Amino acid sequence: MLKELIEKYYQDKRTEKDKVKFYISDAGKCARQIFFKFKKAPRAEMEPRLLRIFEHGDIVHQKLVRTLESLSVIESVEIPIHPREDISGRVDAIVSIEGERYLVDFKSINSSILRGMEEPKQEHVFQIQLYLHFFNIKKGILLYEGKDTLELKEFPINYDENLAKQLLKEFEELKQNLLKNIIPDRLIDYPENWQCTYCQFREICDITGPDDIDWDKFKEKIKSEEKKD
Repeated sequence: MLKELIEKYYQDKRTEKDKVKFYISDAGKCARQIFFKFKKAPRAEMEPRLLRIFEHGDIVHQKLVRTLESLSVIESVEIPIHPREDISGRVDAIVSIEGERYLVDFKSINSSILRGMEEPKQEHVFQIQLYLHFFNIKKGILLYEGKDTLELKEFPINYDENLAKQLLKEFEELKQNLLKNIIPDRLIDYPENWQCTYCQFREICDITGPDDIDWDKFKEKIKSEEKKD
């Protein structure tokens, strides 16, 4: 009895590793970058500065949650989406203001950028649209805090069913690329796209070229080039 249960536990863990599972934060990101991450392609080391930025974002979230809790508007915090095989995510907070429920996503950003923002960043809109979709909430708020001045700016977001479904479709297309071992096309505006600037896979992306290509054939090509050198 116990033997079967234990063996099934480890079998499930091994199977879980083989599954394609995206994070909601991947929405709208470069498909090729996500593909390389899944395939554990060679990448540049992440700068310590970027790791500190991520850590700072966590601190901002915690502080804003404490403030909203003091205002007694929070219903719940850090809520995972309903379990799915292919997508995971955790929303920052759900609040209730004057009887209206809002899904809230916190973001920290350079104050110099925040001051000039007249609309939220597109990738953040994509993320909150998926959260609204999964939690069946019609209204959301993207709340930004400046990293050095601590000034706040908020953008109300209404649920867009068509956009949410398009993002889910793109995830499904990328999933098929991963299962079929096909590297996706490069971004149309490469290398000007902001993602290219910070991409750890920039070097291997340069070598791959603009079009989709079989991952296994590409690896063989790289090995051949290394032998020539």
